[in-house]
Amino acid sequence: MYRFLLTPRWWGINVFVALAIPFCIFMGSWQLGRFEDRVQDHESAKEQAKEQSAEANGDAAARPLRSLLPVDKETSGEQATATGRYGRQLLVPDRELDEKRGFYVLTLLRTDDGKSLPVVRGWLPGDANAAKAPAAPKGEVTVKGALQASESPGSNGVSAVGGLPEGQLGAISSASLVNLVRDDLYDAWITLDKADAGMKAVPATAPNNTGLDLKAFQNLGYTGEWFVFAGFVVFMWFRLFRREAEFARDARLGLLPDLEPTETKAETKPETGTEATA
Repeated sequence: MYRFLLTPRWWGINVFVALAIPFCIFMGSWQLGRFEDRVQDHESAKEQAKEQSAEANGDAAARPLRSLLPVDKETSGEQATATGRYGRQLLVPDRELDEKRGFYVLTLLRTDDGKSLPVVRGWLPGDANAAKAPAAPKGEVTVKGALQASESPGSNGVSAVGGLPEGQLGAISSASLVNLVRDDLYDAWITLDKADAGMKAVPATAPNNTGLDLKAFQNLGYTGEWFVFAGFVVFMWFRLFRREAEFARDARLGLLPDLEPTETKAETKPETGTEATA
């Protein structure tokens, strides 16, 4: 009754199903693993933020900047120190703190090795205005704050709007600063634990790709899609099998309708000869 399974057509169907189901399960499991990794990163980032906040409040010892570079998930948010002289000052508009809109005051710190480090000295409410920003201290200073990775426009609340007035930048990154200053720049920045007079300190943010963002839920959605595909393949195979089995059974019992014969009309040629006369 099931001899149809040995036909070339069904061999092809069975091979496809045998390959498609494990592939869908593998891809679904991989996407689920990616989602779980992002959840784990999110939890680790929260724990790290708590530890860093406790260290900052306890005035924990900071490490030299060079020992924490390059910035990664482990070093992002760590307390760093750097010594140098403040140089050019810039403003970073459209930044929120305590649910209020304002701007960061960023000053470049030229270190002893000749490279400049962007330092966020604090936050002020309202529209970005250079007249409101207090001047940076003169002479050699040693700063201490949370180490941060370069920002990317459009992530972590960073504005992607361009065309800002002179002296302002949207994202704190070496890529953005290279067009504004001639200094050699660190691919990192720090936010002071204790803001300069008249400003509020800017808290450290979690490194990129550690939160339950849209990508995490996309991974979860893709997981469901792959498992649904696997179920759909099984459903379609069973449906085709049942239809073929019913067809074979009906054929064995002689229940299939007879095919109507196709009538062919023979072409007739005109008869030759004399017609009989009455």
